[in-house]
Amino acid sequence: MRIDKYLWCVRYYKTRTLATTACKKGHVRVNQDIVKPSREVYAQDIIEFRKDQVNYKIIVNDIPESRVGAKLVDIYRTDATPKEQFEAQELLKYSKDYYRKKGVGRPTKKDRRDIDDFTDDAATENPDNFTDLDAEE
Repeated sequence: MRIDKYLWCVRYYKTRTLATTACKKGHVRVNQDIVKPSREVYAQDIIEFRKDQVNYKIIVNDIPESRVGAKLVDIYRTDATPKEQFEAQELLKYSKDYYRKKGVGRPTKKDRRDIDDFTDDAATENPDNFTDLDAEE
């Protein structure tokens, strides 16, 4: 079976066109070799590909006849992706949530509340920075 069809069959790509495009861009490797979409895949091949900023690594167990259901995918492949890849993606997702470009505009209400909470927490943690009027009298 072709590599693009295999990646589509085991549900890593939504369409075969997306899988073919990934192969053409050089994001897919079979046994450490960059491959074209027409490359044949056999059992025990190791496929490495990059999708959504994660480097996946799978081992081919068997070749499906056609696209399989999500519950049956594990019959045809073994996922050998390191856990660090998914953890790095989580950190990237969180960093994007809190990042605002400089000069985008005024802070939103949520931003203002977050800033107020931050400054209130800083005042309670280190009260030496703030003057206490009762102490001066």
